[in-house]
Amino acid sequence: MTENIDDLTVNYEEDGILVVQEVDKEILSKGSWTTILFRYRDFDKTSHQYSPDKFTIRRYQKRNGQYQTKSKFNISSIAQAEKIVETLSRWIKNQNP
Repeated sequence: MTENIDDLTVNYEEDGILVVQEVDKEILSKGSWTTILFRYRDFDKTSHQYSPDKFTIRRYQKRNGQYQTKSKFNISSIAQAEKIVETLSRWIKNQNP
């Protein structure tokens, strides 16, 4: 847990190896409920290489001065990410005023 929104990360180390490597992040909303979109890669212990980019959306709640993960959604592939972007773009474009 962390007190500062900029310190929130999906980096995860195991036995001295960074098995989840954060590549980038975009803070989508701030406040007592914060939403962040992360771009990350997983480390393959067999090939000793990182995976292609993956994405996850995380929701955090700030309680007692600390951000706590409350929910997450993992986007499993570039194709799924493209479909989400395509669908949201279409919905926004077709939105009635």
